[in-house]
Amino acid sequence: MEKLNTLKTKLSEITYLGRAAAVLGWDQQTYMPSGGAEDRGNQLAVIGSLAHRLFTSPEIGELIEDSKPLVASMDPDSDDACLLRVLDKAYKKNICVPEEHVAEFARITSIAQEVWARARAASDFPAFRPHLERIVEMRREYAAFFKPYDHVYDPLLDDFEPGLTTAEVQAIFTTLRPQQVELIQAITSRPQVNDAFLHRDYPEQGQWDFGVEVATRFGFDWNRGRQDKSAHPFTTSFGIGDVRITTRFDPERSASALFSTMHETGHALYEQGFDKSLAGTPLADGASMALHESQSRLWENLIGRSLSFWTFFFPLFKKRFPEQLEGVDLDGFFRGINKVEPSLIRVEADEATYNLHVMLRLELEIALMEGTLEVKDLPEAWNARMKEYLGIVPPNDGVGVLQDVHWSGGMIGYFSTYALGNLISVQLWECILKDLPDLEDQIAHGQFESLLSWLREKVHRHGFKFEPQDLVRRITGTGIDPQPYMRYLKNKYSYIYGF
Repeated sequence: MEKLNTLKTKLSEITYLGRAAAVLGWDQQTYMPSGGAEDRGNQLAVIGSLAHRLFTSPEIGELIEDSKPLVASMDPDSDDACLLRVLDKAYKKNICVPEEHVAEFARITSIAQEVWARARAASDFPAFRPHLERIVEMRREYAAFFKPYDHVYDPLLDDFEPGLTTAEVQAIFTTLRPQQVELIQAITSRPQVNDAFLHRDYPEQGQWDFGVEVATRFGFDWNRGRQDKSAHPFTTSFGIGDVRITTRFDPERSASALFSTMHETGHALYEQGFDKSLAGTPLADGASMALHESQSRLWENLIGRSLSFWTFFFPLFKKRFPEQLEGVDLDGFFRGINKVEPSLIRVEADEATYNLHVMLRLELEIALMEGTLEVKDLPEAWNARMKEYLGIVPPNDGVGVLQDVHWSGGMIGYFSTYALGNLISVQLWECILKDLPDLEDQIAHGQFESLLSWLREKVHRHGFKFEPQDLVRRITGTGIDPQPYMRYLKNKYSYIYGF
């Protein structure tokens, strides 16, 4: 046990270096002046390089190997057994990546994020193009460190969704896509609902205050977190005791800030819910980005867009915005916030069309990695798929290919987890309703304590102890399955649109 304890001590140092880098990343997207991008890139490069060097040192490898025989005498679900399993895989993967690559990637992505923010505002893809070309080049280099592989995209996907392969994700989407298209066709054949009231002027401070009220009701601990504004909403964690969320405001979409706050609160509740015994270790993290997205989409959509939620909150919302909601009743509001209409922006998309936005991005990422699509042709390919999947074409690149922050941050491999998170959220929801049969009534009275407790026990406290498919099976009895999600969508929209 002495060597295991030594290993844990050294891991905590590496973990807290990563937390320091997260502070710098959060500051860059919230308060840092744009002129600081180059210095910030150098700072992150130094921290990333140092953390990588420490983790991939022969000493860490020897401590892992010397500690592994202890697993035989441990409960396989114990913190230590899970930690050693996770470390063994992480160490073997990280030693394949040169320190110089880690440092350079941190530097170029930090600079690219500032260029992206300006390019997005100006709808200027050519300004961002050379930075994205370098990022794609480095992602191909990164994948090459893990040859042989079944697919060039596999090593990238594994960073965000451990244990899942490109072929498995494509199989899930192949099953899901025609069902979603059929549902959208059924909806578009019906009279459209009215959501004009959502496009009125809602004062920003009122939106902020209501979002804070909802996050508080959900269970967000403001003593261990805060909310700020950013160009793209996100959640980051500096530890179980310090979890940050951001939101953004769109004058033409009054619900944008509210639903992004709900979404990011879902992420933050997960981060705040890790068992304290995991603090300072790699296990104080989400099981995967799909599990993370299952939490954010559950709170944003299954709760935040439900009739039971607004049974409690609509009177409060209408009291805060009486002029904007004059003549709007609860049922009309519920239908309006769930309007299905092909749209340009992924984060504003309705539940029925959202996954098509994700599939589009996944296909483009895979093509970029395979080399069948070059960065210079990305806007044209984006617009063509938008026309094919959603029947609309972006009027400019700012609301098209430049809309997401992920590529500027080098997060190629991430996007599929959004759709996978949707699927997992409903699988969890079906289990929740079995265990908490009066939950809908609780929500209609603004009560979320039993729901949060269920999620804490079944999902949150485990952190990264189990791989995502394993954790989903432990809770639901099956792996990731698209059918519960499709049942949910059909039931919901058949009520709203009457088909």
